[in-house]
Amino acid sequence: MNGLNLMEKILVIEGARIAFTIWDVGGDHSSYEIIPIACKDAVAILFMFDLNCRSSLNSVKYWYIQARKWNKSAIPILIGTKFDDFVQLPLDIQWTIVSQARTYAKAMKATLFFSSATHNINVNKIFKFIMAKLFNLPWTVQRNLTIGEPIIDF
Repeated sequence: MNGLNLMEKILVIEGARIAFTIWDVGGDHSSYEIIPIACKDAVAILFMFDLNCRSSLNSVKYWYIQARKWNKSAIPILIGTKFDDFVQLPLDIQWTIVSQARTYAKAMKATLFFSSATHNINVNKIFKFIMAKLFNLPWTVQRNLTIGEPIIDF
C-alpha cells in the first residue's frame, strides 16, 4: 500500500520476547486514507515530528485529530526525531521547540520523547514505556526537561 511501511521491533524483557508491529503512515496528505486501517486496533499511536522542522510539529495537530477519530483508547506518544541534529541548533530555537512540543504533548495527554534512531537515543525507552503502560509494569525512567538533552516528559 502506498504511504505505508510495515516494520517489526522486538524487545526481550526478563526473558520474554515481545514483538511490536509498527504501521508507519507517511506524513503527507496522500496517506490520509490509510489512517483508519493503521489506527483502528492500535494499542499505541506514535506521533512523530522532525525536531529540526517546526512545520512537522505543527502538522501533528491534524494527524492527532484524524487518528483519534478511529481510536480513542490507544496510548498517545509524541516523538521528536533527529535529536542528534537538533542539539546543534541555537539554544533559543531549541527552547522554542521544546516549549511548543511540551504544550502539544500536554494537550494530547501524551508522553513526549526526543529521540534519534541514528544514535539509538530513547528508541528502546519508547517501546519499554508502551510495555509498562499496557501491562501496568513499573516505569523507572525519570523525566528529563533539560535543554540540550533528550527530553522525556510525562
